[in-house]
Amino acid sequence: MTVGPDRPAVTWTPPPAPRTRLMLVRHGATAHSPEKRFSGRNELPLSPDGESQAAALAGRSSSFGAVDAIVSSPLLRTRQTAETIAEALGLPVSTYDDLAELDFGTWEGLTFGEARRRDGDALAAWLGSPDVAPPGGESFTTLAIRVCRCRDAILAAHQGQSVVVVAHVSPIKTLLRVALDAPPSSMYRIYLDTASVSVIDYYQDGNCSVRLVNDTSHL
Repeated sequence: MTVGPDRPAVTWTPPPAPRTRLMLVRHGATAHSPEKRFSGRNELPLSPDGESQAAALAGRSSSFGAVDAIVSSPLLRTRQTAETIAEALGLPVSTYDDLAELDFGTWEGLTFGEARRRDGDALAAWLGSPDVAPPGGESFTTLAIRVCRCRDAILAAHQGQSVVVVAHVSPIKTLLRVALDAPPSSMYRIYLDTASVSVIDYYQDGNCSVRLVNDTSHL
């Protein structure tokens, strides 16, 4: 592989410089979660199961090590999850609009099967290209631009620190696949449970290391 000016040199071992760790937490369950419904920009609260999951995350928070900050999507289900963790850690929560879930447009609240029956051709096109958006919604390409912009802002604000990032399935999958230098199609090969934890370490030379994916040992 050719190393260009925008691509850091590949190495087997992390550099000795301090790393910035993002602990990526998917929010707890809502009413949409067990029914596998498209859940984008809605303001559904955590369900009773989701509240229990958030409490389990808070109970696990001591295993995160030293946490310097907690950031969250502005949507209710993520803020509730983040605030539960924050209470256990004694930290405030900052919100970033760019961490919001993908906008599913007219598919919001539908199951995959319902969307296929309603908009079969549009669904096939969406699955076939990251540049295609759901009707009235947002493409994965647009999502990736804003999520990476948010990642850069968090890394700049918290160099050398550990940050809990409470977000949604699509933004977290995006951060994982970009860190792995994987194609957009890999989004469909990553599964993330509600209230799961994934970890990425970022280094000042531009390299990063995926340390954990979809850990639910606290549940």
